[in-house]
Amino acid sequence: MTRLILASASASRAQILTSAGVVFDVVPANVDEDTVKASVEEPRAVAEALASLKAFTVSASHPGHLVLGADQVLVLEGRIMSKAPDLATAAEHLRRLRGRRHVLISALALARGGAPVWRHASVAALTMRDFSDAFLDDYLAREGEEVLGSVGCYRLEGLGAQLFETVEGDYFSILGLPLQPLLGALRGFGVILA
Repeated sequence: MTRLILASASASRAQILTSAGVVFDVVPANVDEDTVKASVEEPRAVAEALASLKAFTVSASHPGHLVLGADQVLVLEGRIMSKAPDLATAAEHLRRLRGRRHVLISALALARGGAPVWRHASVAALTMRDFSDAFLDDYLAREGEEVLGSVGCYRLEGLGAQLFETVEGDYFSILGLPLQPLLGALRGFGVILA
């Protein structure tokens, strides 16, 4: 069987793959995301470029392996929001998202020997409810720095589910790893049994 490398330090992505029975190694890609974001304007293209860059970078030094790069961007009113560096900024982000609809674009790329072999992107739309400041304070106190690992400052698989009024799109895509398309690709490349 072909060996898979996940070019990400994301615990959520690793957990999704592990739960789905996929065997893989982790080699985080250390890439300059800000440079890509500054050079690419369209949000979907940003997510796709970052996923590809991560896959290509790691696969160049692991030529015999299939490498998975992944990235997700959050778009509010046409603009990409970045991850919050601290809880105070997370509170600001959540206030901006409160009562509004935003879009998550999750992109995947598989590479071998530094060259692309497969790409996929999916889009989900989420509308946050108009929650109270008391709820926000309680939410951040309970979730703590865990929210800093997510571009939207929430984990839909946990307490973050209470933030939303509506969720449109694939659950795994919202978590940052569109699983069904990926599993199909991994079967095709011999990483998992067909």
